[in-house]
Amino acid sequence: MRRDDPRVEEIELGSVAPLPASADEVIGALGPLVTERRLERLQTVAAGRLRSVAPVLESIADPHNASAILRSADAFGIQEVHVVPGPAGFHASRQISKGAHRWLDLRRHADSVACADALRDAGYAIYVASMEGTVTPAELATRPKVAVVFGNEHRGPSPEMRERAEGTYAIPMRGFVESLNVSVAAAITLHALTADRAGELAMADRNELVARWLLATVRDGERVVRERLEGVREVSPLPER
Repeated sequence: MRRDDPRVEEIELGSVAPLPASADEVIGALGPLVTERRLERLQTVAAGRLRSVAPVLESIADPHNASAILRSADAFGIQEVHVVPGPAGFHASRQISKGAHRWLDLRRHADSVACADALRDAGYAIYVASMEGTVTPAELATRPKVAVVFGNEHRGPSPEMRERAEGTYAIPMRGFVESLNVSVAAAITLHALTADRAGELAMADRNELVARWLLATVRDGERVVRERLEGVREVSPLPER
């Protein structure tokens, strides 16, 4: 898919923006503005989220592939995706991703070295996808914290990432083909790594996600929260002396 396709957009990457108020205050202000079913859905998804599996998208060029990987990450309960953008930035297709990036934490890294160092400092074992891989996704699934790197469609993972990885992995195949499209490989891998992992987030972290998702759902959510809090302050009685 070409980057100049009208369905493609450049995805903003960076740190997670702070909430305009506490998670409980945001949920209290915006929760009544969505249906009960929608709120329950947000809470259920937050309860199943994982941070022990971290996909890394290193210089993925095709917006179709980037979008499909983000969609798989969301589908399998992964909250954090690490991105090393290529020279042209990081692009995704709205039609393919179905807005998955709105629900994920997309961590941008300036280069592969910075990405690998950050992951290792956070306790992740890094493995890169390679046809010459020495382990399988099923074996990786036993690691407490694992980051899997999906490299550029033509060049594969960079030498810098390979040097800093703990090893390589490959998806077992029985047919004549020797490789898979990177987005297909990512879906198979992420399913294997998450199938036996339950939700890992503490309640405070779940509530923070629900609050952020409500802000992404409700139109002018920050304004609504601000006005709700200002209204509460105006009607609150003065403290006794």
